[in-house]
Amino acid sequence: MKQIDKTSLLLVAGAALFIILFGIGGVPLLDPDEPVYAETAKEMLQTGDFLSPRIFGDYWYDKPPMYYWLVAIAQAIFGTCEFAARLPAALMACATSVMVYVGATRLFSERAGFWSAMVLTSCVEFFYMGKAAVTDTTLLFFMTGALLSFIHKRYWLMYICMALATVTKGPIGIVFPGAIIFLYLLFMGQLREILRMHVIRGLLLYFLVASPWYYAMYTVHGMDFINTFLGFHNITRFTTAEHANRVTFWYYFPVIILGMFPWTGMLVQAVKASVQDSRIDDMRNLVFLHVWALFVLLFFTVCKTKLVSYILPMFPAMAMVIGWNIARMQAKFRHTTRFYGWAAGSGLMFVLLGVGWIIGAEYLPEAGFSLVMLGVLTLLLGAAAVFTLLYYRDVELASWLHVMIGVVTMCVAFAFVLPVVADRFSVKTMSGVYQESCEQSTPIYVDKFLRPGFMYYAGKPGIEMVPQTNALSEALRDGSHKYILVRGLEYRRVAKTQQIPTNITTVKEIGDIYLLEQR
Repeated sequence: MKQIDKTSLLLVAGAALFIILFGIGGVPLLDPDEPVYAETAKEMLQTGDFLSPRIFGDYWYDKPPMYYWLVAIAQAIFGTCEFAARLPAALMACATSVMVYVGATRLFSERAGFWSAMVLTSCVEFFYMGKAAVTDTTLLFFMTGALLSFIHKRYWLMYICMALATVTKGPIGIVFPGAIIFLYLLFMGQLREILRMHVIRGLLLYFLVASPWYYAMYTVHGMDFINTFLGFHNITRFTTAEHANRVTFWYYFPVIILGMFPWTGMLVQAVKASVQDSRIDDMRNLVFLHVWALFVLLFFTVCKTKLVSYILPMFPAMAMVIGWNIARMQAKFRHTTRFYGWAAGSGLMFVLLGVGWIIGAEYLPEAGFSLVMLGVLTLLLGAAAVFTLLYYRDVELASWLHVMIGVVTMCVAFAFVLPVVADRFSVKTMSGVYQESCEQSTPIYVDKFLRPGFMYYAGKPGIEMVPQTNALSEALRDGSHKYILVRGLEYRRVAKTQQIPTNITTVKEIGDIYLLEQR
């Protein structure tokens, strides 16, 4: 068995802790998803009911309780703050990086494991999701654990990880690993391996761990829980688009291109090398990683509802393919033309993203200087990485420059950009204005998109207005004294079709969020 290097392990863990934990308490919870999880955990603590998740005081069957439990523990220790809401996801992301290091080391080599973990930790999608108060990195940890346990023939641990993934996000916790494993064994002509996987006893272990919460919920809530959780939040989301404008077969390709930055330029070359240049010893494991990544991509491409976070489970597999390729190039190639593909791909991405940051300064003027500086740093460090590849042919130094670009992107984004543009994406400041300036006894109507954040920060659910319906129009037509909290996008949509009543005044506008009063 290939040996774990303690220094590399500490470096991976330290890098993950810095990259993922940096700034998680300095940015308000971003609407609408993060406040949902934070508020649900807060209400668990307030009610003392840790079985049935609820939000706005109503039962909430969207997700199983694992992440709510973790956030509730963090809130009990640190209070109801952004740091507590994001800490469990961040720690799960850090643990995933360490797991990838150990897993890839034992699959390929210590250097492959090290670079696999560094690639994963420093890519945009992973560190962004690792800082978000959502379930995705918790699911990622357990799902990655299940798949790596399989390839390492740790079958009992595989079943436990599947069960915990199921308590994190539902049936996907067993469906994804099960389908990936079956397709891999089918492709390799090794279906007989199933007979050695203790399937019957393993499934009993799986149900022993996964089923108690589901059974308890069914006992308490009956078919309402089954129909809402399985029917709407799983089946309906797969078959019906929640965001109709995203139903395109190419939706996830830009997500991969931007999400893998700064490693996107290496991805195509690594995949090509894994097919053409892999040794027999590595081929079996590389095929598994390809099946893993492709299944996730194809499943969510077919799925009607599409979100950027959905394909996060494919990132460890892609990172390990890139890590394997970096280690291979370090060992075999120095004076070669094989660096041209990597240099060209990375150079293109550095130019596109560097220029993109600079152009973005025009649209986010409050963060304009920071975005321009980030763009300039991306171009300079990118040029240094490409020059290192083409002139010195130094794979290790070029790889470290890629890591540095990822770290710089993260630091500037979370220290200088997001804090000053947060009011565009969070209702926190407006909630404070409401508490200080408005009569608390007067009804308030709240845009559905903003309602979880308003509840979390203001402690008041308000009356829900569903966007792109008649909800806001009806609220405006009702002449009673009220407050209205609405996004500018929705307010302007209604203003185009009807005259805004003269008794509507703007209490405050912050970041294109309006707090209105009608008297």
